[in-house]
Amino acid sequence: MGIIRLYEICPEAEKAGTQNAVVTGVTDNTAEVKQGSIFVCVKGARFDGHSAAAEMLSKGAVMIVTDHDIKCGKQLVTDNTRLCLARLLNSFYGKPSEKLGLLAVTGTNGKTTTAHFVKHILTTLGKKCGCVGTAGNDTCSGELKPSQHGTPTVPRATVLYSWLGEMVSNGADYCVMEASSQALDQYRIGDERIAVAGFTNLTRDHLDYHGTMENYFQAKRRVFTMCKTAVINIDDEYGKRLAQEFSDIAVTYSAEGNADYHAEFIRMNATGCSYMLVNEREKTACRVDMNMTGLYNVQNSLCAIAMVTALGFDMTECAKALSDLDGVDGRMNVVYRGDFTVITDYAHTDDALIKVLSTLKPLTKGRLICVFGAAGDRDKEKRPMMAKAAEDNADILVITSDNPAHENPDEIIREVMTGISGKKPCRCITDRREAIAYALDTARKDDVIALCGKGHETYQIIGDEYLPFSEKEIVKDIMKRKEN
Repeated sequence: MGIIRLYEICPEAEKAGTQNAVVTGVTDNTAEVKQGSIFVCVKGARFDGHSAAAEMLSKGAVMIVTDHDIKCGKQLVTDNTRLCLARLLNSFYGKPSEKLGLLAVTGTNGKTTTAHFVKHILTTLGKKCGCVGTAGNDTCSGELKPSQHGTPTVPRATVLYSWLGEMVSNGADYCVMEASSQALDQYRIGDERIAVAGFTNLTRDHLDYHGTMENYFQAKRRVFTMCKTAVINIDDEYGKRLAQEFSDIAVTYSAEGNADYHAEFIRMNATGCSYMLVNEREKTACRVDMNMTGLYNVQNSLCAIAMVTALGFDMTECAKALSDLDGVDGRMNVVYRGDFTVITDYAHTDDALIKVLSTLKPLTKGRLICVFGAAGDRDKEKRPMMAKAAEDNADILVITSDNPAHENPDEIIREVMTGISGKKPCRCITDRREAIAYALDTARKDDVIALCGKGHETYQIIGDEYLPFSEKEIVKDIMKRKEN
């Protein structure tokens, strides 16, 4: 980037009487402010940036963005400082959002898998596609940027827009991102024009942040006010509502009934599935073969194919592209296969547990053993619901820690246990490594062990620390010692 002046990225600053200074950065983080920065005051849960405005000016800020008059000669007053931050960042990085075809996937479960499907299809079709999401971030540089410890699905706007800028510099045609409810609520994606947005489902999660399911829904809903085409799962009740509210731009999909895109003749086995994809609008059909199993992955693939087809690509070619995809990190991954099988999955809600376990159960010749826990500092009311979901769908339960964070892990387990009826064998082991070892010792021939909740994560959050914890490596280490 060359020299950037204030009026170039913020014409309103001239009207506000602020000098046309050289801009070196845009941030809402006081630690990042330097000479030439624009500092945007954001009110967070614990800190209000307005209280630091004077100090930021003394550090060299050329403009303060605020939501009220702070009696400063270098201020820009706006109704929504979070939205203003995203707009300023987009301008600072050369408006990358206008140079990329933006796609967004939202929903409680399935975002990572669907976004991965979209990226894989576009890449197979010869397009460069960046990706922002839970399992890693790709700016088309040739190296994956792993999600940082503690980084949300969609990173801070300052990071996101720098990545979008990198994608453009690296020749990307598209960017697919997971659009989380918090990111949408906090305007981390600003008010960008999104080519296609996909909706997977909505089940209980993040109510510690949103308070009610209606607030949660409204946060997710916002992405569809920003898109040209909305691809919506009408197997979900909230999806049916969205399809009605956005009927003028909605493209529907279903694995269970009639929709614009729907699946027929679904066949599943332990390692994959196939189905006939019907496009009712075009009166066309094609076969889909995948190396991933589960009805929810049929839904995820329907969403991805419909999203890419909405960009103008051929549906049959999109479907064909999925046939050589082996899987998605941390989503129904087999990490050990011997007399028994061990899989890892990110399932961390009752709905996700039901989907994973109900898929595995009919494919399991022996017993289905579920190892799971509930995260600390998160919605407590879902804990007994997770326990019921596991007990209803598995044969043996091992309840342990997930990411306890600042809560007592034993207390979390006690709250999980309130959802247990006692109809299935259940063991509580606080140390997750010991819980995994117990499950491996317990397993018999043809059993399946489902390690749920951690998925792609390679750490465990205890207090403020992110301690190394890779279930794949733990299983490998334990089995190596057992076999020697």
